[in-house]
Amino acid sequence: MKILVYGAGVLGSIHAAALHQVGHEVSLLARGERLEELRSKGVLLASGESADIRSVPVPVVEMATGPYELIVVLVRTHQVEAALEAIADVTGNVLLLANWAGGVEPLVAAVGDRDRLLLGYPTVAGTMDGGVIRYRPPSLLTRFVSMPVSELDGVVTPRLVEVMHAFRTAGINSRDQPRMDAWLKTHAAFEVPLARAVRAAGGPRVLADDADGVEEMIRDVRLSLAALPMRPVPRGFNALQIAPAGVLMSLFTRFLRSSAATPLGIDTPAAMAEVDRLAEQLAALGWAE
Repeated sequence: MKILVYGAGVLGSIHAAALHQVGHEVSLLARGERLEELRSKGVLLASGESADIRSVPVPVVEMATGPYELIVVLVRTHQVEAALEAIADVTGNVLLLANWAGGVEPLVAAVGDRDRLLLGYPTVAGTMDGGVIRYRPPSLLTRFVSMPVSELDGVVTPRLVEVMHAFRTAGINSRDQPRMDAWLKTHAAFEVPLARAVRAAGGPRVLADDADGVEEMIRDVRLSLAALPMRPVPRGFNALQIAPAGVLMSLFTRFLRSSAATPLGIDTPAAMAEVDRLAEQLAALGWAE
């Protein structure tokens, strides 16, 4: 499959490298210093804190020319509409893998064609360490957590099956999620209070050591989910409203101390802008901070 990955940050680079290594014709769009770095060194990857760094020579481009069979967009929430507008005239199906609680219509307006668009959410994670992307090592949790993807109407089409197969063969488990828009809104309602609590505490491990802080975070997450205009998706989020407080305290504390929580501790302007944009989108749904 001929694929353009739009976004050469941590997630875009991980996905581009994975798809390239299993034989897809991948181009990774990058600009500025990142473009030159990728041209000279390739995508540099390491598992967790491993000293073993490998280079994946993913082809990089400065402009999207097309045509492509698939354009995978991996950018921050506040960058989504501009990214979709940038590829509106580039031929190819578009899979948006991003945090987004603003509904489907702004996305359709940006890309210009409803029939091109698929939605999803990336489940891989990592951090940038001096040009090296340290991705989250596989674990029991990551083996069972699949990347949700969907057509806008929730129907499983041959196109969607082909996209899921491409990611699965690249080692990125995926599954169809027929209520993807509701899934994204639920995830945002969960993530915003969580990310803000981590930021206020000074990091996930610092928060994990503050029982009062974790208790307050759980309360805020519950209120956030309850304020959604629809039932949470997936239904497992309903458990957060009824599970005993002690059980949630234990689960969240363990999560905050794990490598899975590391991305929440990234306190960059881009990360903060993403959380703020998600909060704005949730507020437009009637969600109160």
